[in-house]
Amino acid sequence: QLSCLVKLVTLHGIPKDLDSYPKDLLLFLSPSDYAATGSCRQYFANIGKANLDVLQRESSQRKELLLEALACLKISSTQVNKENAEILGRLVCDLGGEYIRNSGGNLLKQLSHCDSFLPDQEEAIRSVISSGHTTFGAPAAWSAFTLNELSGLIPVFDHSILQKIPK
Repeated sequence: QLSCLVKLVTLHGIPKDLDSYPKDLLLFLSPSDYAATGSCRQYFANIGKANLDVLQRESSQRKELLLEALACLKISSTQVNKENAEILGRLVCDLGGEYIRNSGGNLLKQLSHCDSFLPDQEEAIRSVISSGHTTFGAPAAWSAFTLNELSGLIPVFDHSILQKIPK
């Protein structure tokens, strides 16, 4: 339905008020289509707020979106800074474990909104959390507020992390 809607909306060119359309609609446009109305950074900031689950997790379309986002943001290594993590939004759910490890805690807030993780992502999340080198600090220093911020990651925590969290 969204794919058909994009065809109707763009029948006479890309509308100038594209940012006012539902974010999920943008998943079916390419950054070059969007370029007429804004920057690729703006496009991916909007994509990061969309429901990526409209596209299958391992689909070529979703993989291509991530590659284009990394290129747009000039992320050439496996390290993502906090600003780019915010722009990527839900696209971080598709980043591999090496990105999660090398980005320290920069991705945790966005990762907590992901519905599921691959095994290498889970392992990387546990590694970053266990290190204590994040803005959240070591699990032994966490509060109820911290747990609320990271609530989407709790199912990934193993016993060694859970036992360190204060009651």
